[in-house]
Amino acid sequence: MTKDSQHSDNERILTGVRPTGPLHLGHYVGALENWLDLQPKYDCFFLIADYQVSDHADDFDRVRKSVFEVALDWLSIGLDPEQSHFVIESAVPEHAELTTWLSWWTPLGMLQRNPTLKAELTEIENQSTKRSAPLAFFNYPMMQVANILMPKANLVPTGEDQQPHIEMSREIARKFNNVSGRELFPEPQGLIGRVGRLVGIDGQAKMSKSLNNAIFLGDSQEDVLKKVRKMYTDPNRIHATDPGRVEGNPVFIYHDAFNPNTDEVDDLKARYRAGTVGDVEVKMLLADAINRFLEPSRERRQEYESKPNLVREALESGSNHARRIAQETMEDVRDALEINYFKD
Repeated sequence: MTKDSQHSDNERILTGVRPTGPLHLGHYVGALENWLDLQPKYDCFFLIADYQVSDHADDFDRVRKSVFEVALDWLSIGLDPEQSHFVIESAVPEHAELTTWLSWWTPLGMLQRNPTLKAELTEIENQSTKRSAPLAFFNYPMMQVANILMPKANLVPTGEDQQPHIEMSREIARKFNNVSGRELFPEPQGLIGRVGRLVGIDGQAKMSKSLNNAIFLGDSQEDVLKKVRKMYTDPNRIHATDPGRVEGNPVFIYHDAFNPNTDEVDDLKARYRAGTVGDVEVKMLLADAINRFLEPSRERRQEYESKPNLVREALESGSNHARRIAQETMEDVRDALEINYFKD
């Protein structure tokens, strides 16, 4: 059985990331963990959205490098290009065409109200460069809608911050189906990971490379230990004998997410609240847990780093398959809109 036919009768998944750098633990618990679970059950399209990084137009080398970093991260955690499709967005130019057609039925206010877009625009404007966001950046939520609808996806497993895009996809799918008189696009459902948004090691609300508060999937044992040692804990706890707060404490949020030894975690929490354990012990056990979690992916990473042609082949094969699907979808769109001008 070929990969193209392996899941052909299954419902489809479309999800992905913008290639702005290597992936981190927040990506894993927010989305990638679900992807691994769903991979054998659905026809999965995992997209690297390189059209959507116009805010990095002054550093295209970084974008190009990040495309392969993301694919390497996916392979390292166990996503399998024999079971799913790794897709580079720009290798399927039909995404741009569908974005254009769908934008006909998308009011500007819908984009302006999108909370994720507003937050990211604010972040760009607050950067030290003080540059304005490029025009293309304003349209990237529209591009995400086209990404989701192109393979007629039924499910979108992603992080908590991407839910507005899924709601937007559902609304635009309904509008297009009503206008065309055809049930062409299903209304996709969202699926949030077990940790919707992982705090950064500095306690900020979101882990991010740009905030320098991330533990990356490719970090070495030494990198992990160094970062965990710097993690914020309870700011009101001065001495190890002071009773500490567990709720909202980044170190314990990470223990809950990455330490499978629940007895150990429960014991640490009880002793922390009682003031009978210091931050050093809690952090050392956390570093050990994260390193054990990352060890299998480190081994796979080493293998794929020694065979970069396998990374390229995964991207090329998946993108070619996605383009065949996209061409079929666009034929359906043109038929629905009666704009197949040269078709009898």
